Amino acid sequence: MSHFTLADEQTARDLQAYLVRAKRLDPEGLVKLTAFGKVLAAYVAPIFAVGLMDESPTIIGLRTSELIEDAEIDTMVPIQSILDRLAKLFDEAVGEYVIEIPPSSQRAAWAGINAPRSGWSELDSIKEQELTEIARSGIKEIQDTLPTSVGGPIAARIRGEIWGRGVSSQTKVPTGAAFVLAGLGFMTEGELVAVYEADRWVRLSTEFGHVLARQASRVI
Repeated sequence: MSHFTLADEQTARDLQAYLVRAKRLDPEGLVKLTAFGKVLAAYVAPIFAVGLMDESPTIIGLRTSELIEDAEIDTMVPIQSILDRLAKLFDEAVGEYVIEIPPSSQRAAWAGINAPRSGWSELDSIKEQELTEIARSGIKEIQDTLPTSVGGPIAARIRGEIWGRGVSSQTKVPTGAAFVLAGLGFMTEGELVAVYEADRWVRLSTEFGHVLARQASRVI
């Protein structure tokens, strides 16, 4: 299928806001679009390993959108390409929110990493304030630890160590998941964020979206 039709303007605006945030976290990022029926799933990965020496965790963001008609989609395209199409729809004010999918699908290092689709059980909950502080502390630690002149494998190793640590021994949620949850705008002030687990994966879920990652092997 070469296109999908979003349910209404609000759905299109919500998808746009999500992808704008995702692109801010990963300016050259890709979005994986899947749909089987009237629900579009948009996956992004603001943090992922890019080589054999990179120990960064793969942290996946997921937001779903309602479609007005059934679609069958499985493709990966640049985030910017979907943002361009959304912007054009809003500029033209056509009243229908049909997104033409770019003709060529791309690949990313995280494309083949699939979280469980079922079998999730609720493990715990974490306060928004705690997750926000973990994200801020991780950003500051990277800034303090990583000289601006350092790049390549050394920079990747340092970021991987910081974002790969678990926030607690019980949940084993990696600190990078807190960063992605905050960066994608999935939290509201003061809420409790539900934590789920399945087959050594963890998932942070709110009404705005989900963040998925493998359980951390090391704890803060």
